[in-house]
Amino acid sequence: MNDWQSFESAYPLLGQSLRFARLNNRLAHSYLVVSSNASLRNSFPLLLASLVACRQPGPDGSPCGECPICRELADGLYPDLFQLAPTSKSREIKIGADDDDPDSLRNFEAKFYLTSTTPNGWKIGIIYDCDTMNANAQNAFLKTLEEPPKNCLFILVTGRPSALLPTIRSRCQILTLTDNHCKYNLDDFSGLMEILMTLTFHAHGSLPEAEKCAASLIEMMNALYDKAEASVNEKWKSRLAESDNLESSAKKLIETRMEGETGCEYRRLREEFLSLIHTWFAQLVLLASAQDAVLPNPEIMSLWLEASPRPSIAPREAVRMLSEAEYLLRVLNTNVNDELAVRSFALSVAINVRAGV
Repeated sequence: MNDWQSFESAYPLLGQSLRFARLNNRLAHSYLVVSSNASLRNSFPLLLASLVACRQPGPDGSPCGECPICRELADGLYPDLFQLAPTSKSREIKIGADDDDPDSLRNFEAKFYLTSTTPNGWKIGIIYDCDTMNANAQNAFLKTLEEPPKNCLFILVTGRPSALLPTIRSRCQILTLTDNHCKYNLDDFSGLMEILMTLTFHAHGSLPEAEKCAASLIEMMNALYDKAEASVNEKWKSRLAESDNLESSAKKLIETRMEGETGCEYRRLREEFLSLIHTWFAQLVLLASAQDAVLPNPEIMSLWLEASPRPSIAPREAVRMLSEAEYLLRVLNTNVNDELAVRSFALSVAINVRAGV
């Protein structure tokens, strides 16, 4: 089963509609892909691009996945593929000073008015986390969406469509890839569930155990940047291999983009890490109310579900712990020291005392 078939098996109506649009030359020039699933937000735009640009589509309109164009798109090496994402520490896409300002909207737009270098003539533009475009950038992009250059496909990707201007949303065909629950890559957070299990059920009233849990959580948070760096290095590996043939200025630009993307990936991992903590305690409230409760993410509670006997917790205590998790998320959005906030959180959960942060 190729990637398109896998997608269509998960979203049959959407996949069928897009294929029919391709067969009847009715594909839109701009799409807004909305999903809470970070993996889908990264993978689907290139799949949608292959549906448009594939030179050997199947009889049903689906991309072949094997032709040079499909392979280049999958590897991110398609010559007329232009991607924009927030790369600054502020995690904001700005309009840019001029067309030569890298990683800006103006630089991104300018590339679509150059002559295509590909046999099929299609230019593909993907803006990841498009909700991070500031107001000036969004307003500037409206003109391009209203009057796009010929043979151009724009794919905007977001998990927060409400952060976009209504005028941006109205000029795109919206493709909503919904999930019944958030999908977490638990491999990135190996050991987190064990720590939360200990903190919830075995550290009660014990300052040393609470400190051990806090130290483990802090160590895991501090390792997120290394994970982000490794992920970005793997993503850029093929382009780095080709950079030996580039001028020093081009190499420097690649290094700058990798550094910025590493910062963005770190922020994403950090948000997912904190979301996992919150989801653990939110589901704990459900289990405290009814042990046979239907959980949105049962895989997160596998240690509890597989325990014999299962630890129990009073509903009121579970709600209190959830409140502490919500407080942690709030304070970490301020300038408070991360380690101090996590230690305060672990202490509050274990012995019901909130330290000042």
